[in-house]
Amino acid sequence: MEKQFYSSGTKWEPVVGYSRAIRVGNQIFVTGTTATDENGQIVGAGDGYTQTVQVIRNIERALNALGASLKDVVRTRMFVTDISRWQEYGRAHGEFFKDIRPCATMVEVRKLIDDRMLIEIEADAIVQ
Repeated sequence: MEKQFYSSGTKWEPVVGYSRAIRVGNQIFVTGTTATDENGQIVGAGDGYTQTVQVIRNIERALNALGASLKDVVRTRMFVTDISRWQEYGRAHGEFFKDIRPCATMVEVRKLIDDRMLIEIEADAIVQ
């Protein structure tokens, strides 16, 4: 089956050797995505809600590039550095996914690649 690749252009993709997202058939897999802007700068330092919104917008950009939308998301995985702030992350996630209702997981991790990052999200989508 043919694969379509999407790259966001961040500095980490070529160094680590991964793609932001891959489409195989009607499935799209979006790798761990953080709250960075088009220039790779972190958005919303110290603000879990703002970072989550930016992450989901970045995921949406990847999905759109591969012919999908957030409505096609069936699973998200949220990796957070402070689970006690779950309501900040959850509020933003809910604003985008309240009607879509994908399976969702939120787990606390010790840290992310940059100490200013509070959340990283993976998403899987199936295009109907």
